[in-house]
Amino acid sequence: MNIAIVGTGYVGLVTGTCFAEMGSNVTCIDVDKSKIDRLKQGEIPIYEPGLQEMVLRNIADERLHFSTSLKEVISNVEIVFCAVGTPQKEDGSANLDYVLSVASEVGRLITKPILFATKSTVPVGTFRLIRKTIENELEKRGETIEFDLASNPEFLKEGDAIKDFMSPDRVVVGVETERARQLMTRLYRPFLINNFRVIFMDIASAEMTKHAANAMLATRISFMNDMANLCELVGADINAVRKGIGSDVRIGSKFLYAGCGYGGSCFPKDVRALSMTARAMGHPMQVLEAVDAVNEAQKHVLYRKLCKHLGSLADKRIAVLGIAFKPNTDDVREAPSLTLIDDVLTAGASVKAFDPIVKQTTRAIGYAEDMYDAVSDADAMVLVTEWKTFRMPDWQRIYKLMRNPLVIDGRNIYDAKELRELGFTYEGIG
Repeated sequence: MNIAIVGTGYVGLVTGTCFAEMGSNVTCIDVDKSKIDRLKQGEIPIYEPGLQEMVLRNIADERLHFSTSLKEVISNVEIVFCAVGTPQKEDGSANLDYVLSVASEVGRLITKPILFATKSTVPVGTFRLIRKTIENELEKRGETIEFDLASNPEFLKEGDAIKDFMSPDRVVVGVETERARQLMTRLYRPFLINNFRVIFMDIASAEMTKHAANAMLATRISFMNDMANLCELVGADINAVRKGIGSDVRIGSKFLYAGCGYGGSCFPKDVRALSMTARAMGHPMQVLEAVDAVNEAQKHVLYRKLCKHLGSLADKRIAVLGIAFKPNTDDVREAPSLTLIDDVLTAGASVKAFDPIVKQTTRAIGYAEDMYDAVSDADAMVLVTEWKTFRMPDWQRIYKLMRNPLVIDGRNIYDAKELRELGFTYEGIG
């Protein structure tokens, strides 16, 4: 199949590369010429394990192409995927300007029937705006050209996106017509040859499914973080509680880990966007609004624990391990580490941070060469992102390097008993 994907951000680039890997002829479109020029050379703007090798392979096999012009390819493609960003507005709602701009361009350019499929995360009902936008452009041209719409939300985990795309547990597709259904079935059949599981539904339900899935996962995280804070007050152990409730088959163990809050480009934005959609319909989602509030408060928990042990942080030196919002990505959007850093700097302390991938942020802090450089002369070590390289450090070396052997474990990955026996003051979450 010949397809075009507009937007070469995280979703667009992974989507286009994986479709090419399975034999489709893919052109990824972006208005940023310098970005497209780099992509043509196999230079990718994001960190995602395995992606660069796949990009290079499919460029060499001439299945993956990059361009700044949708006009050059639209007459040859069957599907145009929209994978542009939907950034959060100040009020928490999703900004659809980029999505509707793509729809407008498609309306100006199409000369034959085409399927417009949305990969971008959009509020429910966006497909109606897309349809109207395309129809308006066709009306301006005095043309009557049939087109179909589909919603095909992505469920990619940063750091594991290739596996998620190539071996999905489900593919959600919202369609209105049989023609759209057949095209999407053809496109996805190679991915699910052994377990063909495309879940077709109406477009509004597909748009809602994306937000509902992220909202549910975010809810589990905030619930456990709230429970962890209560456990500390009553003397219970959140890790034991997690095992106890996770063994219930009705609940399961995934996304039940207490920590210092979630971040990234999906959960915070999608929870707020869904909340704003609900409010606009006169139906406030009280649970979701609480989920967001709990998460924002939880991002300050590490700072509170530092103050608990150190008192004033003025002139203290804090080692921060992990900057990315999760392991195996360079994404720092809404990362708990940045909240911690801001809190610590405001309190008059200095920060030296180490992350295996992220080497720079907009914060005025020191960046260490490795975790041992970060903890040298530190008054506290704070684990924020659970990269594998942090899991089994040389604790005796760290003890000698630190000015004050205080460890704040924001992801509960260390053995409290072991560290206390080594002379550390240790505190986790819950």
